Amino acid sequence: MSGPISLEPGGAEQDTLAIRLAVPRPRRFLDDATLAIRLPSKGPDEEAVSALAAELADRIGPAVHPYEVAALLEADGLSASVIKERYGHPTLFSLAAALYERVPRAFPEPAAPPDPWRPDTVRCLLRGLLFALPALAYLLTAPLWRIDEHAPVLVTAGIVSWAWGQALGHRAHLRLTTGRREASRTLLAGSVLGACVATGLAAIPAGGGPATIAAAAQSLYLAAAGVLLVLGRERLLLAALSPLIAGAAVLPWWEPGTLLRLTFPLLALLATLAVALRVLASGLAAPAAEGPRPRLRGSVPYGLFGLAAAVLVMLEGRQDPYAVIVLTLSMGPAEWLLYRYRGWSVAALRASATLRAFLLRSCGVLALCLVCYLLLLLVPALVLDSDPVALLSLAAVLWTALLLQAFGVAWPPAVVCLATAAGASVVALAGPPGGAGVLPSVCAAAAVCLAACVVALLGRPSPHA
Repeated sequence: MSGPISLEPGGAEQDTLAIRLAVPRPRRFLDDATLAIRLPSKGPDEEAVSALAAELADRIGPAVHPYEVAALLEADGLSASVIKERYGHPTLFSLAAALYERVPRAFPEPAAPPDPWRPDTVRCLLRGLLFALPALAYLLTAPLWRIDEHAPVLVTAGIVSWAWGQALGHRAHLRLTTGRREASRTLLAGSVLGACVATGLAAIPAGGGPATIAAAAQSLYLAAAGVLLVLGRERLLLAALSPLIAGAAVLPWWEPGTLLRLTFPLLALLATLAVALRVLASGLAAPAAEGPRPRLRGSVPYGLFGLAAAVLVMLEGRQDPYAVIVLTLSMGPAEWLLYRYRGWSVAALRASATLRAFLLRSCGVLALCLVCYLLLLLVPALVLDSDPVALLSLAAVLWTALLLQAFGVAWPPAVVCLATAAGASVVALAGPPGGAGVLPSVCAAAAVCLAACVVALLGRPSPHA
């Protein structure tokens, strides 16, 4: 063998060494003899690629095409030299395809967003307590008034104040969406007018006697307390009621006398009025905001429901005053369960794939909330030897009606509760002496009707979307 040896690579994409041997041949043989030796190819480093696939599995799993994996690798700053030297792949797309094949497809559910209806437990319990604390004023002043003469006056003022407060509270919440100043103006004018209307109507059975003063004090307190509750100033209201709490706390060990029995409620009333006026003044100092004024007729069904609810509670109180105390204290947990219903309904909507599935879950949420509320009332009803059927049926009516109102459905609960209150009142006032069992019966029927309304109106996705 003589002559030069030519080493020619077969190309960048081939690992081949070509050795051309120059051998003297006759001129008729024009082609040269060539010896081709193929070198062993290195290929991908499977172990390194598998380690990379394991490291990026949670990010590669949701990919639907190798190009998404290539974009991921490029975003991580993987250079072409690293791809070739460390993983043995010629290009980025080759490595991406290998990773895509190694990692199975996985599409995890997105993280659940925070519950927008998560209730403030302390605030709800505090509100229930604030609904019941004013009853301490009647305990303090009990020796100073006669139930047969003064009770009709106070009941009349209370029913009117309750109905007025429900309508005013709804209108004030609508005005809050416009601005704090507008809501404060609505509350100031509405509270003063409501207290005057309640006092004026209570003066009719009072005949203009001293009981009218007690009715006026009660109406003023309910108006001021309504302002603080609507504006979320529960702690200020609790502080204002501290004289009343202190006066009632010493009664088991000390007889305060007539003057102090009147002083404690009067101090609580003045403190509540002062705090309410201060909060309203702060709201009126806020800048004005432009917005449409809601129509008065939109708040009418809320006032009618308040009227019906007050009558039903009054009828229950005639038979069992302790049941009314239990029902009043339960308004805090009832409000908490209203928030829970909304939050759990949103979760049920996310977990449902069909309308039927959501309807079933919605019925389950309703049953769970209602059963929890009634079980909460059952224990004190049995302890106080109250009629559990009457108390639980009335509680079911009030809770389902409030649930519908929370979703803006106002007229159905107002009509059902008005019909229930009217029927129970007629039987209680003009019916036979043995008609005490009528109230539980009509309340149970009303609760069934309202529950059916909840299923029909709130068992669809649209109210929860």
